[in-house]
Amino acid sequence: MNDKTHNQSFTAAAIQMNSQQDIEKNLLDIKSAVDAASEQGAQLVVLPENCCSMGAQFSTAERFDELSATIASYASSYGVYVLVGSLPCLYRPDGTVVPDGRLRQVSLLFAPDGTKIARYDKIHLFTATVGDKTGSYNEAATFEPGSQTVVATLEAGETIYQLGMMVCFDLRFPALAQRLRQSGADILSAPSAFTYLTGQAHWSLLLRARALDSQCMLIGAAQGGDHLFENGSTRQTWGHTAITAYDGSVINSYDGSLLTPSDITSKDKNYAMVLADLDRQAQQQGREKMPIFDCHRLA
Repeated sequence: MNDKTHNQSFTAAAIQMNSQQDIEKNLLDIKSAVDAASEQGAQLVVLPENCCSMGAQFSTAERFDELSATIASYASSYGVYVLVGSLPCLYRPDGTVVPDGRLRQVSLLFAPDGTKIARYDKIHLFTATVGDKTGSYNEAATFEPGSQTVVATLEAGETIYQLGMMVCFDLRFPALAQRLRQSGADILSAPSAFTYLTGQAHWSLLLRARALDSQCMLIGAAQGGDHLFENGSTRQTWGHTAITAYDGSVINSYDGSLLTPSDITSKDKNYAMVLADLDRQAQQQGREKMPIFDCHRLA
């Protein structure tokens, strides 16, 4: 056990976006959101999945290093941890190129000095038939799954926290959340881009269930609204960004989606922010009152 105290509260900001395929505009929104979150006392800012671009995965992946460096500079400029929900990447963590013309879906964590301290490659890839205009989703056609769980260390003053990293479809797999807890996680991140229909049916339930499974605070930063693609089609995401406590209660949430593509050029702000504090002492007491990991009997 680290000697540093564990009683200090920790403030996290979950950012909801309506990312389009204009990367430069999305970066302006990200910078503005990180600035605003820092001003309101957040120590960790969690961005949603596909924060730099919805769609256009291969052209975005070619800019992976550049986009990573840009967002790292926001972390250092405003002195906060910034978690990039996901960026498509051409190479694996060891630097080898992803074979078969596929990519990795990568979540990155930057420290307040801009240093990259964690990379998580999304393990569970979205595969589903949904009753919307898209119909069938198969992320594995574009992406190669990751294979390693990741828990990263955060420091806030004299306090140490452990952040377990997930992305979107990972929320449907309780064993992952439980493994992250067993690896020491206090907080779980779940940057997402749930479809409108699956989000409406399951988003809030999954956030609460995974928080209960792990007894961790869970940060669900989401995409919300209509997203316009180059071929003229649109995709609708659910939004409803929320931060959930270890006991499954919702600490704070944004109850809606965001803008439609036609609104974006006339709006300076294209994000919503949800703030919540982790009370480490209350969470620990809750774990002690219901020690589910001590009672677990199945392998």
